[in-house]
Amino acid sequence: MKPDLFEAPDYYNLDDLLSEEHKLVRDAARQWVKRDVSPIIEEYAQKAEFPKQILGGLAEIGAFGPYIPEEYGGAGLDQISYGLIMQEIERGDSGVRSTASVQSSLVMYPIYTYGSEEQKKKYLPKLASGEMMGCFGLTEPNHGSNPSGMETKFKDKGDHYLLNGAKLWISNSPFADIAVVWAKNEEGRIHGLIVERGMEGFTTPETHNKWSLRASATGELIFDNVKVPKENLLPNKSGLGAPLGCLDSARYGISWGAIGAAMDCYDTALRYAKERVQFGKPIAATQLQQKKLAEMITEITKAQLLAFRLGQLKNEGRATTAQISMAKRNNVDMAIKIAREARQVLGGMGITGEYSIMRHMMNLESVITYEGTHDIHLLITGMDITGHSAFK
Repeated sequence: MKPDLFEAPDYYNLDDLLSEEHKLVRDAARQWVKRDVSPIIEEYAQKAEFPKQILGGLAEIGAFGPYIPEEYGGAGLDQISYGLIMQEIERGDSGVRSTASVQSSLVMYPIYTYGSEEQKKKYLPKLASGEMMGCFGLTEPNHGSNPSGMETKFKDKGDHYLLNGAKLWISNSPFADIAVVWAKNEEGRIHGLIVERGMEGFTTPETHNKWSLRASATGELIFDNVKVPKENLLPNKSGLGAPLGCLDSARYGISWGAIGAAMDCYDTALRYAKERVQFGKPIAATQLQQKKLAEMITEITKAQLLAFRLGQLKNEGRATTAQISMAKRNNVDMAIKIAREARQVLGGMGITGEYSIMRHMMNLESVITYEGTHDIHLLITGMDITGHSAFK
């Protein structure tokens, strides 16, 4: 088992912009990843299994709903702290960060923001502690980038709702205790419902044969005449804007998380280049490898500045959907390019499980697609700057 020698790059001294609390939160997450994730993650990725034993650790470092107020079990941290936690977790693995992102932004966020006081008290403390795990049901077999076309529906049956439909590509679904599910009522209005494991007709088959996010549990949500109690409807927001608001929070976290994956690839490539000797000198002394490494640290630094400023805007309640889209698209694209370049620095060793680069590269192929594809985010920016929608 190789030791985790990761050293975080900070070329523009961004630590100077962080508060002491930010650094404490980040360093706790970093040390946890080094101790509990790095030693096991390659094994779990190879066997395509999620390491459930780390759920307690994720809760301990505040990865579940860090910005949720303490009265509901959260840590009451700001948005930059949330981003830093996601960065450190994804430095370990994108699939583990996906688990934390879903729990925080796609399950706890909608319950906190759109839920009743009773729902908040019932679910949030258990979600924050990891005693209860959740998932988010929006994407369907026939509706990915166009969620407004969803076919999952529910009917009012007097004392309950009757839910029918299916969701696909759902992180955490195989082991989730609850699902925040988005479905249309009889008038075609989208609402959120909390569906609990054990409800008759609710099943969560696992998705197998993935080449990406192999250490993450992915599955479906199947609803066959599921009776959902009326008190499980999220009462405070409906329409497509409700799930899209959750996605804004998750995409923000991804914009930080992708930096972590890029950092790990860069750090691995830099260390290897200094140690690998060819033609009588370290390959780090050659122009081509220096070009690769210099471009990597430049792009990481730009992404760090983008995410930090977005975090400030989030803290002030001024971050727009389009700004979040830009950061998600840019930073994931940056990370996947760095992973590919870093793999070349390592040559043939770069494809082995001895190093993290190939795993990051495969994971990022999912990250660049989920929570809004690379191309869709481009069109969100395009619509924002031109005032014209290219979606219809």
